[in-house]
Amino acid sequence: MRLYFLFIAALLCFHQVAFGQQEHRYTQFMYNKLSYNPAYAGIRGLLTGTAIYRNQWFKMEGAPRAAQVSVHAPVFTQRVGVGAVLSHHQIGLHRDVQLTAAYSYNIINGDEFSMRIGVSGNLRVLSIDFAKATPLIQYDPSLDDKRINEALANFGAGIYGTFQEKLYFGFSVPRIVRNNIGLNTEPGMRTAREEPHFYGTTGGIITLGDDFNLMPAALVRYVHNAPIDVDLSLSLEFRRIASLGLGYRAGGDGLGESLNLLTYWQIDPRIGIGAAYDMTLTNLRSFVGGSFELMMYADLVKRKKGMSNPRFFM
Repeated sequence: MRLYFLFIAALLCFHQVAFGQQEHRYTQFMYNKLSYNPAYAGIRGLLTGTAIYRNQWFKMEGAPRAAQVSVHAPVFTQRVGVGAVLSHHQIGLHRDVQLTAAYSYNIINGDEFSMRIGVSGNLRVLSIDFAKATPLIQYDPSLDDKRINEALANFGAGIYGTFQEKLYFGFSVPRIVRNNIGLNTEPGMRTAREEPHFYGTTGGIITLGDDFNLMPAALVRYVHNAPIDVDLSLSLEFRRIASLGLGYRAGGDGLGESLNLLTYWQIDPRIGIGAAYDMTLTNLRSFVGGSFELMMYADLVKRKKGMSNPRFFM
């Protein structure tokens, strides 16, 4: 990686941290709700795990890569849930590792309507490893083989509701505290801050017959000093075994940021796999290429007889 890319990557990272979107995003957000809403913890009624990997702009050297593993389950009673999320995000020389613990409680537990509230604690380690940079000249004093780390603690909150196992909605703020971040050490220099991100999500199941369901989903994200970020998807499910869908992400400099293809296959009642491919719509598409995701979703214990299994919905 050349020095000019180091400069560009650092500029992008810290400009983004200071003034724009800071949270990582996934096209398969409907399978990954715990990452942005702690109230989702335990809602499926059994121990559940999700693993997801994202390779963004695969033509671009040093482009973003992200991986995430999450688990959650009810404890003591079906009304109390706990969960944990471990994530790793990389762009150029920059690393972002996070560990989040979540707790939720079902404050409304009706047959038709359910509402959960949740809180989370987050530990985040940001780092830049200058030792991995390759300078244009043999001896560049600006790259003094070292790694800079910064640890931050934060907390979040959210709500998550369901209606008749046909509709869900949620609102959350994964990180509330505006921590100071950045590499500025000179007196009087402005330090970047973590900005709270506000998430709103909704989706559901529309029955089309005995074999088919239509499943719309939406995720809206807002952060101060950045455009509203919107992800939309619509999938057709066949016999709760396989689904195929289209997604759209707003933004960019024209028709939007990306048009997305999504697919999901329920291998058996406990394990499913998903994939997504984002076709970039911006003027950068010829240089950066598209993005792809791979996901595995699993119930880690056997579901009891009589328990419903609204896989996509829940």
